[in-house]
Amino acid sequence: MPNRRSSDPAGVSAAARKIVVAGGFGVGKTTFIGAVSEITPLTTEERMTEASVPTDSLEGVESKNTTTVALDFGRITFDSGLELFLFGTPGQPRFLPIWDRLSYGAIGAVILVDTRRLGTSFAAVDHFEKRRLPFVVAINEFDDAERYSESEIRHALSLDADVPVISCDARRDYSAGWVLITLVEHALTTPLVLDVHP
Repeated sequence: MPNRRSSDPAGVSAAARKIVVAGGFGVGKTTFIGAVSEITPLTTEERMTEASVPTDSLEGVESKNTTTVALDFGRITFDSGLELFLFGTPGQPRFLPIWDRLSYGAIGAVILVDTRRLGTSFAAVDHFEKRRLPFVVAINEFDDAERYSESEIRHALSLDADVPVISCDARRDYSAGWVLITLVEHALTTPLVLDVHP
């Protein structure tokens, strides 16, 4: 399990790996990284203004008033010494070009999904499938969301049989930690492809 520790300026561990946390707008990426990070996360959340109304849909997240505009960053170290650097993507379609930059050098991605707005997940699944970067689908179980079986989610997102699907609560460190463990295990069994370029 995760070994939470305070920020350590000493250098980067030899077992350090990069993970991307992606998904649609408002699915809980910033919350996920904040819950599990052992350091105070770097966030680029900004207040939403009327200028974004023509391009950013708030359907299903009408109460949301901030958005990530560049990235979120956190770090977690496991008891084994494995250190993960977590890079969260902005969720709106207009920020998709940033995703390639954030994915460069990553061993895999977590795609957070909100079943109340499943359509916001298609772009993330498509993005990482095309780049052949290993990923897991993490269903962020919002309190008011309907619960679906793994096979229903897999069918709705047209996922390959080997893509792990796991439920989580992005607010809880232990839950986010298990998602990351699942991703690392999946990435270790997936052939390495070196075609993710900035």
